[in-house]
Order: sequence, then C-alpha cells, then structure tokens
Amino acid sequence: MIEELQRKIGEEAETLLHELNVILPGEIEKAVAQGDLRENSEYTAALERQGFVRARLDYLARRMSQLGELDIEHVPTDRVGFGSKIRVRDVADDEIECFTLTIGDNIDFDNNDISMESPIGRALLGKKKGESASAILPAGAREFEVIDFETLHDLQQ
Repeated sequence: MIEELQRKIGEEAETLLHELNVILPGEIEKAVAQGDLRENSEYTAALERQGFVRARLDYLARRMSQLGELDIEHVPTDRVGFGSKIRVRDVADDEIECFTLTIGDNIDFDNNDISMESPIGRALLGKKKGESASAILPAGAREFEVIDFETLHDLQQ
C-alpha cells in the first residue's frame, strides 16, 4: 500500500513539474507578449496557477517524506490501523459496510477507501472486533460495530 501511495504521489509530482517547467513558462511568455500586464487576465491566471503548482509540489514532497518515515512495524496487528480493511455494521439500519483506512492522498470513494483523518476513520482507528465506534458526520451521528478487520500485516501475507 505504501509503495502504491508513493507511486501515485510521484506521478502527480512529475505531471506538476512538467506543468511548472514547460507549460506555465510558455503561457506566461505568451501573456507578456500581449503587452500591458496590469490588465492581462491570462498573465494573472498563469501566475496564480504557478503559485498553486509550487505549493502542491511542496505538499507532495512533505507527504513523500512522511511515507518514507512510516514504519510498518509500528502499524498495529491486533486492532484497526493504517491499511486495515474493516467490515462494520451500521447500528441504526443493520447495514454492513466495508472500509479501507488510508491517508488523504489515497482516498478512493469507489473502493470505500477512507482517510484516517476523516470522522469515520478517526472513530474506527484503534478499535478491535466487537467494539463500537461513533462518528459525527455532516448528515448526523452514526454508530458502527466492528464486525471484522484485516490489518496491513494480514493483507501483505
């Protein structure tokens, strides 16, 4: 899972670096050639995009560093943690749902990947089979019971 996250971040960083070093300089050069920069919306938009791309690249570099420091040995084997696949029962309607806990850069709603920082992710983190978890969501509070889970260690075997 960590390698997949690093690959995704690396791909996004490559795309942004290309934009920063090739595409945006061309757009800025075209805008400068049009003359008066004070009223040139293309120039302003290109500079704003350049600032956004730089900030996103800084964020991705920090995230990649954090992933490099992540020690799988510290991921719990006996309770829900990073990378766990969790089956829960919604107490209100008895519906069974499955989630995979991940970090924010790897959220995939189609596969029910949720961030550990999300309300549901925070509620489930550290839980064991049979324990309850409450999450406050914009649509209201939800209560879950952990039916079963597989840790990152289980999934890598």
